[in-house]
Amino acid sequence: MTTTSKTCNDCGGTSFVEATDFINLRPLDKKLSLGSERVYTICLNCGEVVSIKVKNPEKLMK
Repeated sequence: MTTTSKTCNDCGGTSFVEATDFINLRPLDKKLSLGSERVYTICLNCGEVVSIKVKNPEKLMK
């Protein structure tokens, strides 16, 4: 998904892509929790990560 509603602070680019990695974010006190994916918004011009968002923050609650 490409979005153009932001501007990269590093290069001024306006084309972005959202991506994720294979490691879920989980609470420190819940070692066996499945946790939640992180969604990165990345500038397609220079590769700068302009934001990181937790996809399902409710999965991090106690």
